[in-house]
Amino acid sequence: MAPAASATTKLKVQLKLAIARLRMVQQRDEQLGKTQRRAMAQLLEAGKIDSATIRVENIIRSDITTELHEILELYCELLLARAGLLEGSACDPGLEEAIKSIIYAAPKTEIKELITVRGLLAEKYGKEFVMTAMENTDGKVNEKVVRKLSVEPPRKELVVGYLEEIAKAYGVDWPKREKLNAPPDLLDEDDDEEDTPSGGLAQRVLEDPLEADDDLARNEERLRGATPPRVRPGGPQSPLTVTPPKMTTDNVHPKVTHGSVELKPNNKMQAAARKREPEGSVPDISDLERRFAALKKG
Repeated sequence: MAPAASATTKLKVQLKLAIARLRMVQQRDEQLGKTQRRAMAQLLEAGKIDSATIRVENIIRSDITTELHEILELYCELLLARAGLLEGSACDPGLEEAIKSIIYAAPKTEIKELITVRGLLAEKYGKEFVMTAMENTDGKVNEKVVRKLSVEPPRKELVVGYLEEIAKAYGVDWPKREKLNAPPDLLDEDDDEEDTPSGGLAQRVLEDPLEADDDLARNEERLRGATPPRVRPGGPQSPLTVTPPKMTTDNVHPKVTHGSVELKPNNKMQAAARKREPEGSVPDISDLERRFAALKKG
């Protein structure tokens, strides 16, 4: 007859199952969130602000749950990596936060494997240990876990920030921005040449177009000489890449900074973004799938 598996072995098996389940649920929620964000962008584009403001709370709650699952997954990986410390009867101080956070959060999630892990930990450390973790009397449960399990409605600033980021991501003009007036004509028929700083140049261009074309050609030639050649596909590229931070409920407007300086895309990158997606349009599902694949690779 085969010997019964030890408590630590059972715990390791359940931790692996919990990690796999947590990852699968996160992927599912990310797919659903992608569809929900596109629907929010369509509501904003149609001017249905009240409906979007109410429904975006579902997206916020889903993101909070996903962030909670990420934390719990890391704790499960920590316990699995330090399984040797689980052999003793007393809880190791280095694992106390992870263990008590799992015990505290598991009953409030949909992950059955995590509830099984909680049961094994309760059998190992006793009822008093579990009660201390559930009530968090010693403050060992991660503050983020406690905050993300609270049932308070999202703040107004968070709701508005989500709508702004969704509108920005899908090229929707919201909040509506005032359109700038067209600049005045450079050449005014009523103005005299001496009153216009560029009047002499404009007069010379109009009088001698061939000479002006030669000047433009020479200028373009100098610019081409000063501009480095483009890197061909597959050629050497810069080893430095910057991955934008992920938007979270704690950081609604993520920014890339170097010290105290914010790094922003240059004009070429902004022009490429505008070319990929016209302003005011909402991409279809194929565009969303392409972006999601790119994010997963990153």
